[in-house]
Parts: sequence; structure tokens; C-alpha cells
Amino acid sequence: MSLAAFETVTDPQHDAMIRRQVRRDRGRALARTIGRSLGNALLTVVIVLLLWQAVVSLTGISPYVAKGPLDVWQYLFVDEPGVDPDRSAAAHRAALVPLLTTTLADAALGWVVGMAVAIVLAVLFSLSRAVEAGVMPLALVLRTVPLVSIAPVIILLTGRGTTASVAVIGSIVVLFPALASVMFGLSRANRESLDLVAVFGGGRLTQLRKVSIPGALPSLFVAARVSVPGAVTGALLAEWLSTGTGIGGMIQKFSASARFDELWASVAVITFVTLVLYNIVQIVENIVLARMGMAASLS
Repeated sequence: MSLAAFETVTDPQHDAMIRRQVRRDRGRALARTIGRSLGNALLTVVIVLLLWQAVVSLTGISPYVAKGPLDVWQYLFVDEPGVDPDRSAAAHRAALVPLLTTTLADAALGWVVGMAVAIVLAVLFSLSRAVEAGVMPLALVLRTVPLVSIAPVIILLTGRGTTASVAVIGSIVVLFPALASVMFGLSRANRESLDLVAVFGGGRLTQLRKVSIPGALPSLFVAARVSVPGAVTGALLAEWLSTGTGIGGMIQKFSASARFDELWASVAVITFVTLVLYNIVQIVENIVLARMGMAASLS
């Protein structure tokens, strides 16, 4: 290579221009990823609203019982002139906020515990076939038993209305799908990379830390994303069966006392928040994988 060509290649201005171009390309790719995720989220909300309105309009249920999206919107955000402050939209929202906060806290507890247990079990199964052979049959048996049928046993062991009962019930809903996804990701580790680590003296734990776990990142994000609706479902179930608090504990009371506006509003709010959280995790997943140059292998 000539001196002039070498100077051209190593020119600081040329390197800075390349770096700026790379940053611009990454920025455009990131913007496309976020835009696509937001578009999918908006499409999901529109589909849910259309299906909701179709069910209310086409099933012939009395309007006194069945409330559509517009009814819930008016209940939460529209006030008639001279309305009693205790019956205003602001009062309705204020009544739902504590219930929503409680349910989200219970869902977060179940999600964290379920994901942590799933990751630990997946790593242990990858390190030891004996552990997998001993624990996996029990996990499969528990997976086939409806949670409602074993919930009384869980509540008996952990206590009714306790945080432990919420954590156990919520984590069970999250555990099994997350465990399957994480194990799938760990099993797809690149064989050549594993052999390279072994050649340099790395054991199974080193292979997991250097190759398998980084390569399983797309599956881990999928597990985290799919577990969000499961965690909310587990929280609602735990509140219904154990604590009697939050939206799960109040839904039955709303139905029994014919408070259908509160019933539909609470269901709509928790559904909307679940969709938002699901799509937030998906956006974070797309951003991280795009910046790392990894395509999400699962959907």
C-alpha cells in the first residue's frame, strides 16, 4: 500500500465520518424498530376495541349489563353538567387507581419470582441432566394440573391473604412458559463456540456464561414479554382466591352488587395496562437486540 493510500485510510477525519455514518445508520434502524413496535401496539389496541364492541353489540346482552368502549370512556373521562362530585369521572378514576396499583404490584411480584426461578432452573437443567431428570417430571405434572384446583393447597401452606400466596400463585403462571423459552434458547448455543471454549479449558459453567446465556438473550426477552400477561392473570387469580384485594378481589363484588360500570371499567383498565406493559417490553427487546445486532428468533 502506498503512503498516500495509507494516510487516506488512517485519516482521522475519514474515521470520524465513518463513525458518524455508523451512528446515523444505527439511529435510523432504531427509529424503524421503535416505529414498527408502536404501530403493532396501536394495531393491537384497535383490534381489541373492535372485538370488544362486536361482542357487546352482537351477542344481544342487555346494555344495563354489557358496557362497550364508549360507555367505559364516558364513565372514566366524561362528566355531565351538574354531576355530583362523588359520581364524577375523577371520582371513578380515583376509586380505580388503588385497585390497579395493588394488582400491578402483585403482578410484578409474580413476574420477578417466576422469571428468576425459570432462569435458575434452566441453568441447573443445562448443567446437570440428573437435576433435569429429577425435577422436570414434577414440573410437567404441576403444569397439567389446573391452578385453580391446587390453589387451595397453596393458600393452606402459605396462608390466606399473604404476600407468599400471591408470589407462589403468580409465579406458577409465569414459570412454565418462561422455563420452556429459556431452555430452548440455551439449547441453541453455537456448537463451534462451545467447542472453542472447551479447547481453551473452559468447563460447562464457562460455556454457559460465555456462549449459551448471551446467545439465549432473544429467548429470554421472549420469555419476559410473554410472561407479562401471565403475571397479570396470576395476580388477578391470587387476589380472587386469596387476598380479596385489587381488581381481582373486587370483580366478584362488582358483579354481585350489579355495579357493572365499575366491573367493565376495571377489566378495561387492567387489559389496557397489560397491553401497554407487553409492548413496552417488546420495544425494549427490539432496541436491545437491534443494538447488539441480534434478530429476535422467536415471536
